[in-house]
Amino acid sequence: MSKVRDLLIEIGTEELPPKALLKLINAFNQNVAAELQKAELSFSKIEQFASPRRLALIISDLEEQQADKQIDRRGPALQAAFDENGEPTQAALGFAKSCGIDINEVEKIENEKGAWLYFQITQKGLETKDLIADIVQTALHKLPIPKRMRWADLDAQFVRPVHWAVLLFGKELIDAEILSVTSGPLTYGHRFHHPAAIKLKSAADYTSKLNDKGKVIVDFEQRKQTIVKQIEKIASDKSAKAVIDQDLLNEVTSMVEWPVAILGNFEKRFLDVPQEALISTMSAHQKYFHLIDREGKLLPHFITIANIKSKDMQKVIEGNERVIRPRFSDAEFFWNQDRKHSLASHVGSTKTVVFQKQMGSLHDKTERTAQLASRIADQIGGNQKQAARAASLSKCDLMSEMVYEFPELQGVMGRYYATHDKEPAEVAQAIDEHYMPRFAGDELPQSKTGQAVALADRLDTLLGIIAAGQMPTGDKDPYGLRRAALGVLRIMIEENLSLDLNELLSEHASSLPAELNAADAVASTIDFILERLKTYYLNKNIKVDVFDAVKSQRPTQPNDFDARIQAVTEFQSEAAATSLAAANKRISNILKKSKDAVPDQIDPALLTEEAENKLANQVLDLTSQVTPLIASRDYTAILRLLAALRDNVDTFFDNVMVNVDDDKLRQNRLALLNQLRNLFLDVADISKLQAPN
Repeated sequence: MSKVRDLLIEIGTEELPPKALLKLINAFNQNVAAELQKAELSFSKIEQFASPRRLALIISDLEEQQADKQIDRRGPALQAAFDENGEPTQAALGFAKSCGIDINEVEKIENEKGAWLYFQITQKGLETKDLIADIVQTALHKLPIPKRMRWADLDAQFVRPVHWAVLLFGKELIDAEILSVTSGPLTYGHRFHHPAAIKLKSAADYTSKLNDKGKVIVDFEQRKQTIVKQIEKIASDKSAKAVIDQDLLNEVTSMVEWPVAILGNFEKRFLDVPQEALISTMSAHQKYFHLIDREGKLLPHFITIANIKSKDMQKVIEGNERVIRPRFSDAEFFWNQDRKHSLASHVGSTKTVVFQKQMGSLHDKTERTAQLASRIADQIGGNQKQAARAASLSKCDLMSEMVYEFPELQGVMGRYYATHDKEPAEVAQAIDEHYMPRFAGDELPQSKTGQAVALADRLDTLLGIIAAGQMPTGDKDPYGLRRAALGVLRIMIEENLSLDLNELLSEHASSLPAELNAADAVASTIDFILERLKTYYLNKNIKVDVFDAVKSQRPTQPNDFDARIQAVTEFQSEAAATSLAAANKRISNILKKSKDAVPDQIDPALLTEEAENKLANQVLDLTSQVTPLIASRDYTAILRLLAALRDNVDTFFDNVMVNVDDDKLRQNRLALLNQLRNLFLDVADISKLQAPN
């Protein structure tokens, strides 16, 4: 058994970007693991550590040396290795030389494929300590860093300047240059609590020395839980609840090494400002956590996480309160100023804002959206007039001072301003809801008016931008078309709205500027939207072959698409599924290769074999049962019925020849197979289903 040691890798830097820290350490962990695997070095586990000033890994039980390898070298064929006198040719001599041996030491190997010269070389495994530097360098080079920087006059490039590096293999220091820094045994503690160097002797004392002496909680998860406990303790003391957003929590955890939670306060008068504006200021701009009471109302307190335990915490508290006060005052001012004018008064201003050069102004867009939203509301049982009104006002809050200063409040402030103007409640709600879902997993609009405007706004953007020839490519999606498409699908599927994309887009195409020729882009827009369903269903653990089976029929009603997906998923678990999928594939191939015109009807008089008679009778019987189920979209019931075809289909293919010489018999059998296949195609192309592993 090979010897093992623990390896500590630490890269010390200037403060790393908080929003990127978790991504960086996760990638560093994965990259090092991949490089160790490539080098055929085993280990038991990797622990990762990350703080604002360091990325670190501890690899436990890492082998000290690669295993020796036996490498088989095959040389020239025997007939090319020796001449007619049995003397070695230049090819044979060259092979021996490349192996570092005499020609007499070369062996011969012979099998059914021929005979060759052969030699087995033992390649000595390299010591791990000699490989680590390159492994670390490669892992760092592969980190997802969009833009690397240089510092001083060094050649190294990284996300932030590197100041120290530690490579400790057991108690042995590995001497290497990492990003222009020579590795050593020294790490550094908290920038203020312990700026001096800390000498490490092995990986075992890394976390304890940094914690006890350096005042650094280097374990990211431990640091995060420390923050949560401190926040919850303060909130409990105030008989309040702290709202802990996980993204904000991760960001704050990435900003501190020795977290200290602090309670701050602000004037109660600011609570008259919409709480979303105050919360946005606290979380997005100041990285504060807000507190609410039992009814969910905002309280005049906040919690901030300091990176230092100050001797005078009151000054720290006062400093944070002083910083937030002017921002709240600005929000209060904007709120009061904006309410001096109605939301509708901003309609004219939207005419001066270009949405997209070929699609016209923001006003043009809202006018088109209003028309489409009205049609959608009519189809889903909503109020057409309110949908049109909400759509026409939907972008007006973009002209307000509050949204200009806090863009993340678009829609939210529109709701407040519409309510202040005494617009119908559902119109105000829809102005906010039409942006939903704002991100993956976000809630959906619940009002019919909100759903209608949300769909209309996205469909107008999708069709117009694709017609303008700006289909997303690679990572570039400036108009957020992928997100818009997924939003359309989620609303239609999860709210079970029976809307047809082809019908909506075809009607809407005439509303877009004539030079766009939007009608020509309807098909590609539908394909783009439906393709987003692949990711949607993969996230729900739906198999790709199930998605492909349904997509091949191109249902253009997303909730209908979903009903088929659920039915095929259930059908795939049936015992008959594999056999019928294979049979459908066979039928498809037969029909493709046939040059015959397939009759529309089966002629019972031409059913000469018992097996085809039984199958034909079953197909005709099932057709009458399936037809009403298609109208009600009960695809699960359809496939349950069709599963009963298995035995007769298998018997048919075992006993009946389809491509017989008799033209009438052959065509009649093709008609039977075609009708059989069409029964399944009413739901999906099950020939695309894969056999279970």
